Amino acid sequence: MDIVPLGPGFAAELRGVTLADIAADDAAYAAARAAFEQHSVLVFRDQQVTDEGQLAFSRRFGPPEVTKVGSLGTGSHFVILSTIGPDGKVVPPDHRYALRNKANQLWHTDSSFKRVPALTSVLSARIIPARGGETEFVSTRLAFERLDPGSRKKLENSFAWHDYAHSRGQIAADLANPEERAALPPQCWRMVWKNPVNGRSALYLASHAYAVEGMEASAGKKLIDELMDLATAPGTSYVHEWKSGDVVMWDNRATMHRGRPWLAHEARFMVRTTISATEADGLAAMRPPTWQAAE
Repeated sequence: MDIVPLGPGFAAELRGVTLADIAADDAAYAAARAAFEQHSVLVFRDQQVTDEGQLAFSRRFGPPEVTKVGSLGTGSHFVILSTIGPDGKVVPPDHRYALRNKANQLWHTDSSFKRVPALTSVLSARIIPARGGETEFVSTRLAFERLDPGSRKKLENSFAWHDYAHSRGQIAADLANPEERAALPPQCWRMVWKNPVNGRSALYLASHAYAVEGMEASAGKKLIDELMDLATAPGTSYVHEWKSGDVVMWDNRATMHRGRPWLAHEARFMVRTTISATEADGLAAMRPPTWQAAE
């Protein structure tokens, strides 16, 4: 397996290995997992992707999420990101499918609004537009390391609130429906996630974050916005230009990402599997002191 760096201090392509190799072989998995911990974003090209193969690969990294209510793929282990309607045609820009894709163009990390956040996401390209539709990544680990020591120490002991309805409300007031709001109440997480494998820390941010525990609302939002700007500063991102057969996985503890727009009449169909974080991934330290296990 060859590791080819791609981005400014993070992201790499793995060559000479397939998803099936990693799913079936302990040594291949160990090498891929080490690369994941180091580079945060991994790219696999020319893969023969099936739903079953993607899920088997994903399971190697931990327990797969069950897709939430209100999403395409609800109740399965797959999130369908599509602009193709039931009639096989591309939906108009004001359609719910299109608006959900637009919401994904906000900087975010997957599942920070859930009671169990995500370790990693695995995204495969099934139908891609001729131009546009890239996925852009930034390293919140490198952003944390750009902060002065005093700011790092303060943030290590700070907590932010995340809410799915907050991010969706930036696109349309009713984009998060009542069922989603009821199933996904706000969650509070530490603002810095320390990697237990290599000891490196990363800002834990997203467009879902709306408040900082213990801070006045406007001051907390100002801090979140400033950190988001720091993490997404020009020249710090890796932009993945999709090709048929591409699979990309990323560490939700140490990155943010966003989709890039494309022409509204062109179809885009992507399939995502998302792996829940566990105690071994540093989850326990992320919980606020008042956290209680679900009954």
